[in-house]
Amino acid sequence: MLTAAWEPCGSDMSTILDVIDRRKAGGTPPNRLINEKSPYLLQHAFNPVDWRPWGEEALATARREDKPIFLSIGYSACYWCHVMEREVFENPEIAALMNRTVVSIKVDREERPDVDRVYMAALMGMTGSGGWPMSMFLTPDLKPFFGGTYIPPKARYGREGFPDLLARIQELWTSDRGVILEAGERLATFLRHSAVGAATEGLPGEGVHGIAFDHFSRSHDHRYGGFGGAPKFPTPVVLQYLLRSHHATGEPRSLEMVVRTLDRMLDGGIHDHLGGGFHRYATDAEWHVPHFEKMLYDQAQLACVALEVFQITRRERYRAAVQDILGYVLRDLTGREGGFFSAEDAESARTSERPDDKHEGACYTWTKREIDQRLGEKVSELVAAVYDVRDEGNVKSDPHGVFAGLNILHVVGPWESAADRLGWDRLAAESALGAAHRSLLEARRQRPRPLTDDKVLLSWNGLMISAFARAGQALDVPAYVAAAERAASFIEREMIDPANGDLLRRYRAGEARFTAHLEDRAFYVQGLLDLYEATCDHRWLRRAVEITERQIDLLSDREAGGFFEDVVNELSGLVRMKEWHDGATPSANAVAATNLLRLSAMLHDDRYRDLADGCLRSAGGWIEQSPHGTAQWLMALRMRERPPRQVIVAGPRQAPHTQALLRLVRSRYDPHRVILLADGGEGQQYLTARDASFGSYRIVGGKPTAYVCEDFACREPTSDLATLERLLGGRSADDGAASR
Repeated sequence: MLTAAWEPCGSDMSTILDVIDRRKAGGTPPNRLINEKSPYLLQHAFNPVDWRPWGEEALATARREDKPIFLSIGYSACYWCHVMEREVFENPEIAALMNRTVVSIKVDREERPDVDRVYMAALMGMTGSGGWPMSMFLTPDLKPFFGGTYIPPKARYGREGFPDLLARIQELWTSDRGVILEAGERLATFLRHSAVGAATEGLPGEGVHGIAFDHFSRSHDHRYGGFGGAPKFPTPVVLQYLLRSHHATGEPRSLEMVVRTLDRMLDGGIHDHLGGGFHRYATDAEWHVPHFEKMLYDQAQLACVALEVFQITRRERYRAAVQDILGYVLRDLTGREGGFFSAEDAESARTSERPDDKHEGACYTWTKREIDQRLGEKVSELVAAVYDVRDEGNVKSDPHGVFAGLNILHVVGPWESAADRLGWDRLAAESALGAAHRSLLEARRQRPRPLTDDKVLLSWNGLMISAFARAGQALDVPAYVAAAERAASFIEREMIDPANGDLLRRYRAGEARFTAHLEDRAFYVQGLLDLYEATCDHRWLRRAVEITERQIDLLSDREAGGFFEDVVNELSGLVRMKEWHDGATPSANAVAATNLLRLSAMLHDDRYRDLADGCLRSAGGWIEQSPHGTAQWLMALRMRERPPRQVIVAGPRQAPHTQALLRLVRSRYDPHRVILLADGGEGQQYLTARDASFGSYRIVGGKPTAYVCEDFACREPTSDLATLERLLGGRSADDGAASR
């Protein structure tokens, strides 16, 4: 479709400060969360519940008062978290009962993934499923004994009402505590067992790739794309693995599954056709009805998927998709100092007169009458034909009646076909649709905006740095690389602990806090390696090495291999977790293994390869048991099976011919390749100090020169672009793009 115009959804960014100001004006007294920085915690700062943030004060209170802990975990863009707040935590009678019987602790899962992953594992063990809000009951020594997700104020949806549940737990706590303690001990044992992993003596066999492909092929929706039925998630890590499988084997079905999925998502309501970017997931199998929150990590990963599909197919639609996503992030999720914000909420008010009367998707949905009045009859007819706009609304699956009479824009066919059917000249239709986009965006700007979670998370910023760096180098867009550099510079300036020089996880409102977890370190190192390849500035490579070495020191499991997720903290006595499977983001251990393999190829350092082997062996059992749930591990295994080729360009970094050689290399899809610059200066000195042989890469014949090396054996060096293209194989980005 047409490229979206970059206009904000509302006139100004809506943040948690707006909510706090309104509640202060209403005279509501705050609880202990008012001193926190997390937007999610601050959303609950005016509940009548005596909330405490996670920390020693709250845990000590539970021990001193001999009360169970009610632990509520969520995040700012979580729709059902908002529902439970309105129905339960803002209810004075329920809050009074909570304040008498439990110590209530509220946790932002994005600030404290260590707390979230432990109790999510417990919840999965109890019920076989999980989600947010997570509602857990713990003993004062932090052992979980009962859990669920959303709990209503009264019994409904087959769920017990929250007051009845509290009363039952209180009765057991006072009269039959042994039942609770026994349940807590059983779950603690389960957690310790689940963290052990399933190590193998050697690396997983190549057969796991065939098993994974068979699973993805069977579960693929050949009509609408994606995998499985409703609800349907984008699963970008699976899509990237299938692209690598296509690259390794030439199997066309791997590429077909990815292209079909991406095409259907781009057409569906999960894609914001006016403002750009993607919503979290679709509640139906057709990608039409989304859950409307927008998460930074989805934008980062889906931008990379679209970029790789463009590099493989050369179809302009996918270049436009990359620009669509990154344009949205630059406009709406980028702070003035360069860091990337976390999310936008799913719900917002329908009118500014009632700012707290919020509804799912209010910013993004339309009545047919609104579009008719805005665009006029003729253009509205064209827009309706392209985007399936109907008088009665176009949402078929709406069990809660949220979208009655409303339309969620989704593409039901090529705009050219709609124009032909309605008797439009195509050039006139294209112009009219562009003007309609702009007009509808202007109308949308007048609506209240969804809340923006403006905290900066290191892990998700690492993913976004990767996306901008990769897109900048592959598409030759310096502004994208500059955005990646600004974000990395912001992190190095603002998210370092002055006490020990270590990375910190979260920044918001001038405060950086919480020791970095494995996902923070691994995702950021990945971003720095991509940023080095996009800029050939050796300071980013040097920093990636420094962070990796600290990660090894702090988090290595020296007995079983791989890395613990977190440094030692208050939960370590219960369990020290490792996560093996991919979720909404890739397995951090698997990303760490991939980073180690890239560093081994860049620096000729066998120690990094051996550490990566230890990671792969530590996860080997899980990879062999469920390869379809370990796609990032399978990508690491592919890289281990086929070590990356090194492309070294010798020449001054800014020299035109050096840049021409680098552009050719960067434009190509090659997931098993690393780029290095022998600049004859500080960068080459740094690399030569790590690997003495790197000093031998020099300009030949007075002109910047490229070396293509595999298994540490190099082909004949060349300064000729055509020869370099032949050595790399395939075709370059400048060969032109196929039509859609």
